[in-house]
Amino acid sequence: MDALVSTEWLADAMVADDLRIVDATYFATDPGRDPAADYAVGHIPGAVFMDLGGLADPESDLPGMVPPAALFAERMGALGIGDGVRVVLYDAAPHRTSARAWWMLRMFGVRDVAILDGGLAKWVAEGRPLATGRETSGPGRLSVRQDEAAVRDLGQMTDNLASGAEQVVDARSAARFSGAEADPRPSVASGHIPGSVNIPYDRLFAADGTWKRGDALQAVFDEAGVDLARPIVTTCGSGVTAAVLLFGAHLLGARQVALYDGSWSEWGADPTTPKAVF
Repeated sequence: MDALVSTEWLADAMVADDLRIVDATYFATDPGRDPAADYAVGHIPGAVFMDLGGLADPESDLPGMVPPAALFAERMGALGIGDGVRVVLYDAAPHRTSARAWWMLRMFGVRDVAILDGGLAKWVAEGRPLATGRETSGPGRLSVRQDEAAVRDLGQMTDNLASGAEQVVDARSAARFSGAEADPRPSVASGHIPGSVNIPYDRLFAADGTWKRGDALQAVFDEAGVDLARPIVTTCGSGVTAAVLLFGAHLLGARQVALYDGSWSEWGADPTTPKAVF
């Protein structure tokens, strides 16, 4: 299964016994909106709801940090995601949150996982069927194998300031990155990690909401001066849209890409870290 699948492909494959369809919608900047309620109103038939917003480390003060492996395995098992299944993720969120779910599943050892190109919006626009209510799946058993190389922490990001071994690519808007726009959280400074470059995550999509591919996608990274043959770390506000950049790099064949999970929520709030503005 390719990492990015079409609505046509899913419509044909959705009856397969080994396929799990998962709604990974999460409204990161709109806490008043309930993605579970939206899912109940209308979702792709057979899809289960992931509750990505609640899939986080309960011991961390930072938003949405990767949960412990045992908790992840338990939550995935409840969704019917176990060893030997294929997973197709979609979302209906402006921040393309299925990419975050894709990254976590891959980090915990699920290799056969894809994102639905165009998400729920494309499915609906094509007049395809929707189901209502809440769906469940038989329990699965997932043998998690956490890939520590897929994630970076504050110490590693600080060390990289001196070594420059990894390119740091920030998915936030240009105004947030430059410091022209204040961070929405009052305790978090403006600006960006020194030496990082900016690719606003929405630049990876075509006008119809589907992913750019091939030369069009490559041009986005080239214009920012990112060498996909060299190690990359993606970052953003809280680790969500950083996964969008990571997935885009994956589509282009990059294999040395990690995600800074604390992202600017951690770096910008730490008084000891340097911040760059321009």
